[in-house]
Amino acid sequence: MINQKVFEWLKQKGFADRITEHAQTIDTVEHAAQQLGCSEAQIAKTLSFIVDQKPVIVVMAGDGRVNSSKFKAQFHVKPSMIAREQVEPLIGFAPGGVCPFGVPKGIPVWLDVSMKRFDFVHPAGGNEFTSVKLTPQELEQASDAAGWCDVCKGWEE
Repeated sequence: MINQKVFEWLKQKGFADRITEHAQTIDTVEHAAQQLGCSEAQIAKTLSFIVDQKPVIVVMAGDGRVNSSKFKAQFHVKPSMIAREQVEPLIGFAPGGVCPFGVPKGIPVWLDVSMKRFDFVHPAGGNEFTSVKLTPQELEQASDAAGWCDVCKGWEE
């Protein structure tokens, strides 16, 4: 049940061996933490926004929430999430499995600093039954991140 596009992307980056398949869904931070046996904060949730009429991805720690003023300082607009029914057509992955790997060209992937406190984080792997275990630095490499940002609240260093 591994997403082939994500597998090929991660194989090119040298991280295909980090993919884990799960018997049960990891479609929410809570479900993912239960399946992985880690804290909810260590789940790297991938959120999709519209910035200047174009998609932008932000990956953040599972205990983080978007802070409107920080988001606006980074992207110069208020945060506006992509409607659930538009996520797959725009990003290429269905909600519950959205990941920062192999997204369409031109969609920047930003990583929130809330993940830097962990040795490993676990983003989804392209569907609701796969995850990828990476250090924050490996996530930066594997996702071809545009950079690090600070757009979250609700987490503690």
